[in-house]
Formats: sequence, structure tokens, C-alpha cells
Amino acid sequence: MPALLANPFRPPRKGKRIGEGRAVLVIPGLATGDISTLLMRRTLRARGFSPSGWRLGINHGADLAKLARLEARIAALHSQTRRKVVVIGWSLGGLYARILGQRVPEHIASVITVGSPFSGGRRDNAGWRYYELINDHKVDNPPFAEDFSRKPPVPTVAIWSAIDGIVAAHSACGRDDESDLRLEVKAQHFALGTSRRAIEQVIDAIAMADTLG
Repeated sequence: MPALLANPFRPPRKGKRIGEGRAVLVIPGLATGDISTLLMRRTLRARGFSPSGWRLGINHGADLAKLARLEARIAALHSQTRRKVVVIGWSLGGLYARILGQRVPEHIASVITVGSPFSGGRRDNAGWRYYELINDHKVDNPPFAEDFSRKPPVPTVAIWSAIDGIVAAHSACGRDDESDLRLEVKAQHFALGTSRRAIEQVIDAIAMADTLG
């Protein structure tokens, strides 16, 4: 959490510019907003990508109106850049990313989930009680008709951690048929998007996803 709050003041680690101006949409996790992904987006920009946050305030849970706005954003980014968009979702944001990959694959280059509980039972993870406390639906009955565990028809990478502490490892890793590639990162949940080392592995995952297409 200290690293999360310190994000606005942390510079990105320097490295090779590989993004070539490609658009990347980064979706935050439960009860967080774009400030939580600021260091990741700064690092992506330093590597030559054109990243943007989701711009929808705090992510309180599954929301059909927000999903529709994200669909429109992705279509617009694809049109503006003439290149498909990379979608990265951290924690709950990864569930949005997978649904977007199912709904608008024609606009998406790849889906990268980071510590996201897309597989197995929704109550296998530590945050489900809090989720139900702040939402009008149960954690295992979201308003999205799509199945989170179904792999989107685009290159899909699942980043997971055995020491996450909030999202169960099997939920974030998933089965072989639920993603194209599964990468283990040794970091706790809040470090997955704030640790410079973990962010480097997210950027590596984008390059790996490119080879899967």
C-alpha cells in the first residue's frame, strides 16, 4: 500500500524503447483508480508505448455502463492509432480486460491480466466479502453475461503469483485452455502493479503476446 500511494512521485526505470507508439489501456483493480497504475503507465510511456488509464474513477466492481465506455474507448484508440490496442488489467481490472477481449477482439492486440481472479470459484479469493459489501450483486453473479474464464480470441497472458496474498494462485493462473501463456511473478498483490521489477515483467508479457498472434 505505501508503494501504491507513492506512485505519483516515483520515476520509471529506464530501458529500451520498444512500444513504437502503440496504444495501451490499463485498467485498475478493486477500490482503486488510475493513480494506482500511474507508475506502470509512466514506465510504458518511457518504453515508447502510448498508455492511458481507464478514466472512470474508482473501480467498484462489474459495471455495464463502464464496460460500454471502455469498448468505445478501445475502438477510438484503434481508429486513431491504426493499430490494435493492448489491454492490461490488474486484479479486478483483468476481468474487464478479458470481457473486452471477448466483446471487441477486432480492436485488441492482446489481453494481459495481472493477479486477476478469472478462474475457479469467485469465493476462493480474499476480497470477495468486501466486493459484496460495496456492490448490489454477489461476487459469483456479476452483471456480465460473459464467462471470465473463457479465453478471449486474442493473445492472452495471465500473470500470477504464488505469494499474492489476496487472489488465489490458481484463480490468477488458470487452466491451460484459459490463456495462451501463464507467467509467474514473485510479488504480493499490491506489488504486482507497483514494483518496478513486476512492471518490467508486464512489459515482457506484451512482447511475448506479440509472438502468439
